[in-house]
Amino acid sequence: MPCLCAGETQELRAELQSGQREKKVDAVKKVIANMTVGKDVSALFTDVVNCIQTENIELKKLVYLYLINYAKTQPDTALLAVNTFVKDANDPNPLVRALAIRTMGCIRVERITEYLCEPLARCLKDDDPYVRKTAAMCVAKLYDISAELVVDRGFVDSLRDLVSDPNPTVVANAVAALNEIAETSGDDSVLELSTSALQKLLAALNECTEWGQVSILDALAKYAPSDAKDATSIIERVGPRLQHANSAVVMSAVKVILRYMKCVDAESEQASGLRKKLAPPLVTLLNSELEEITYVALRNINLIVQSDPRILEGEIKVFFCKYNDPIYVKLEKLEIMIRLVSERNVDQVLLEFKEYAQEVDVDFVRRAVRAIGRCAIKLEKAAQRCINVLLELIQTKVNYVVQEAVIVTKDIFRRYPQKYESIIATLCENLESLDEPEAKASMIWIIGEYAEQIENADDLLETFLESFADETSPVQLQLLTAAVKLFLKQPSLTSSHDMVQRALSLATDDANFVNPDLRDRGLVYWRLLSSNPDAAKAVVLADKPTIADDTHALDADLLDDLLGRIATLASVFHKPPEAFVARDARAGLGGAQADDVEAYDDFDLEVAPDGVASPDVDDQQQQHQRAPPLDVAKPPNGGAPVDPFGGASSAAASVPAAVAPPAAKQGNGEVDLLDMDGFDGLDGGGPAVPAVPAPRALAPPSGLLDLAPGGTPPLSSSPSSMPPPPPRRAKAVVCQPSQQSGGLGIAACFDLVDGRPALELDVSNRSARPVRSLAIQFNKSPFGVAPASAQLTFSQPISPASVASYTVPVVCAPQMVNHQAFDPNAPQLQIQIAMKNNDTGAVFYYAVPLPFDVLWSPDGAVERSTFIETWKSIDDALETFGTVNDLPTGPSIEAAQHKLVAKHAFHVARRSVPNAEGQEVVYFSIKTIGPDHYHFLVELTFKAGFNACKICVKTTAQPFAHLAKAAIENILRSP
Repeated sequence: MPCLCAGETQELRAELQSGQREKKVDAVKKVIANMTVGKDVSALFTDVVNCIQTENIELKKLVYLYLINYAKTQPDTALLAVNTFVKDANDPNPLVRALAIRTMGCIRVERITEYLCEPLARCLKDDDPYVRKTAAMCVAKLYDISAELVVDRGFVDSLRDLVSDPNPTVVANAVAALNEIAETSGDDSVLELSTSALQKLLAALNECTEWGQVSILDALAKYAPSDAKDATSIIERVGPRLQHANSAVVMSAVKVILRYMKCVDAESEQASGLRKKLAPPLVTLLNSELEEITYVALRNINLIVQSDPRILEGEIKVFFCKYNDPIYVKLEKLEIMIRLVSERNVDQVLLEFKEYAQEVDVDFVRRAVRAIGRCAIKLEKAAQRCINVLLELIQTKVNYVVQEAVIVTKDIFRRYPQKYESIIATLCENLESLDEPEAKASMIWIIGEYAEQIENADDLLETFLESFADETSPVQLQLLTAAVKLFLKQPSLTSSHDMVQRALSLATDDANFVNPDLRDRGLVYWRLLSSNPDAAKAVVLADKPTIADDTHALDADLLDDLLGRIATLASVFHKPPEAFVARDARAGLGGAQADDVEAYDDFDLEVAPDGVASPDVDDQQQQHQRAPPLDVAKPPNGGAPVDPFGGASSAAASVPAAVAPPAAKQGNGEVDLLDMDGFDGLDGGGPAVPAVPAPRALAPPSGLLDLAPGGTPPLSSSPSSMPPPPPRRAKAVVCQPSQQSGGLGIAACFDLVDGRPALELDVSNRSARPVRSLAIQFNKSPFGVAPASAQLTFSQPISPASVASYTVPVVCAPQMVNHQAFDPNAPQLQIQIAMKNNDTGAVFYYAVPLPFDVLWSPDGAVERSTFIETWKSIDDALETFGTVNDLPTGPSIEAAQHKLVAKHAFHVARRSVPNAEGQEVVYFSIKTIGPDHYHFLVELTFKAGFNACKICVKTTAQPFAHLAKAAIENILRSP
């Protein structure tokens, strides 16, 4: 952080010590201005604090603002201001009293907190409502610092008393503070409303500010009405808020009414009237001039129509896309239209979709064509009309339109077998326009499935078979199955004999292909056809289950949870807060739903119970080979794994399996749980990553970074000098057992296992049948993180009401890299994961935070001279700063060094800072794993006698700098 020059510091110090009040005010303003632009003005701390003894409110506010910013780094000096705080808390002026109590609450120093309790207790009962409402918010801030202290001193009870305060602003702030405490603690009982308190809230609702109304409405949403009459009475009082000008108030009112409608008979006239009342305000939100507000409203409306489509069933026209809508708004409107489409309005909707399918945005056109297919799957009576629209679009001969139409037609055939085969001829006329793997696989499935109705089915398949070696894995798998189907359906056809022989030979020829899934399927077919043709028919030509359109549908429990969080980020992301907020996992909340990963529409993988790929896969056509089992990890005490969901582990689930050697690379045989075309298998450690040449050593220049010969040399990598392994991370619940997960619960974390990144899982079985194996896949991410094996095969099945642990080795693969998936403003990386129960076919999704230090490479060491040259070559503007206070190991450089080295941060040098007595800096180098190998240079500054450390991270990979800084802060804060 840049500092003031010596001259500026002395000049400001002289002005701060001036006896003239105007000069002091101007000097403090200059100090605050420098602090605001990022300059370090901590050297003036004592001089600024001395200005606190003043009657001038403006000067007092400025000094308090300075104190809030620097009290953490200089807690001992900040204690000098405590007497002033206590004195100001008794000042006759209510503004001064409120300012003092607010500032003390914002200074997050534990020793100052001890002096806060008495003034806070008095201010909570102050005669002035402004002081009381400020004190109420201070309680919530104090709870974050010391929850036990708040409870022991009875501050929570005082907040409950303030809910009945005669002043509506005080009531609103008390409710907001209780809401914050309930959210932090995970205990909703903190905000228990009595009948009298409820009436006070409803009365204050009409008098307080709009943000106070939001807080009160959020509290009402958590209240459980005693009966339908009670619910109706509250809804009538809340109803006028639906016409409020503030969109936050409107959405909070909608949330309350939706929650209370559960107490009313859904088929009654009263419920119907409430639905009619909810529609106009929701429609009004869509007319906002700000596209961002429109998008947020659409995401919330998406949840509402999933819960009860009747609320907006007559307003489908407002969701028709405008020509100037941004793409994210168009896609959300498209999703809502599909949910609202019915037999009454399907003709209008199909006309709209047809228009969208002729626009210039290719991605939007594809979604529009797919939406037509989803309408056909949803509405049986309208399926023919949907197919007619698809045929009209096919006649346009637009390449990507035709291919998407073929894909959705295959889904329609799955939904309505033996019903719309008349359009097959039209599809066959457009074979030449198919060049995308998914469209080819879909067309081949149609030819194989209806081979007996297509006269030239053998000729059509032959055209695909000619390029067999050049096709992707899904197309090859589907082509092999289609050839077998043709042979079984038309055994008298000579060409079918030749074709199946050729397809089986190509699939099982090790010299041509290294895809084990293709080879295994070919061998299974060959054995079935040669030994038992009847069994082959029963397996290959078996009736397939019909499909339904449940795309992006949320689990019922998660949907109910999100409806209670309308008008929050959770309702925009469609994920519970713990999926994207870094805080302790709280019980009772569902796991993360990765509904925004790439295309879940076409997942229909079939795997037989014993882990062998079933002969027919209709959509993705990607199978995976069974991976050797890994050790089932035990907890440190040597006992059975603990079920994070409250159940006991069975002895069978805790028996460790033998450690198997790494499996061979699997090629293109991965299970594509996330619909990622072209993702190759990663068994056996993943693809080779090209080695990065070591930086050229340069002569060390003179200057600031000249590291004196007396500096600490780099740590040796010999076993005797290596630090002890860091403590293992605790697993957090990321997916609660639910209907969508098939009764499986997941607790997970990423960590280093034996120095290598891994995903550690606790799998809890709440279903009625044992679990033998799972399939897993990660979504693409900035670092290409992927599981080394797609199969999780347990040494012994996880019996019902049991839990087992599993360690999934993690690698980085270039084909899994997606830089666009990274949000530079996100506080941490999130890896979206899809998992499938191979026994039941249940597919579910969740997200696991990926600590940045797990991605640090064990070969990130650099020479000292190279470090200096690299540091100087990076612009100072690319520096990221941070400060860690209250280090658990004190200001010990050795302790910090051992912690960082254990996480693959490599020590470079250590030196004393010239002209700064007792101040030392230590340097580290970090390199990430993955295809890009980002480098981070780290400088830590320690000062004798101060239990704190300043961090400076310098890197050209600036979007990830804050993640590196946060990781270092967490490591230094660890015990």
